[in-house]
Amino acid sequence: MKKLLIALTAFAFVATAGAQVGTAVKETGKATAETAKQGVDNTKALVAKEPTKSVDKAKARVHKAKAKKHRANAKVAAKAAVK
Repeated sequence: MKKLLIALTAFAFVATAGAQVGTAVKETGKATAETAKQGVDNTKALVAKEPTKSVDKAKARVHKAKAKKHRANAKVAAKAAVK
């Protein structure tokens, strides 16, 4: 009975750590995607005429904010996985 309890405790710990690492990886991927989208919108803004240029710049700022949020979430998840 004692060995079963130890095994279940170890399994619960590993499962929790794995889920937190998965969250960190997922958020890091989202941050990378948003950063890439930001680059695309900035490039489009460089070659666009004025009406669409400001729209592309606004989209790039939104992607930058989303990437910052995802990086912060990934950092929190990584710290939680280490605990």
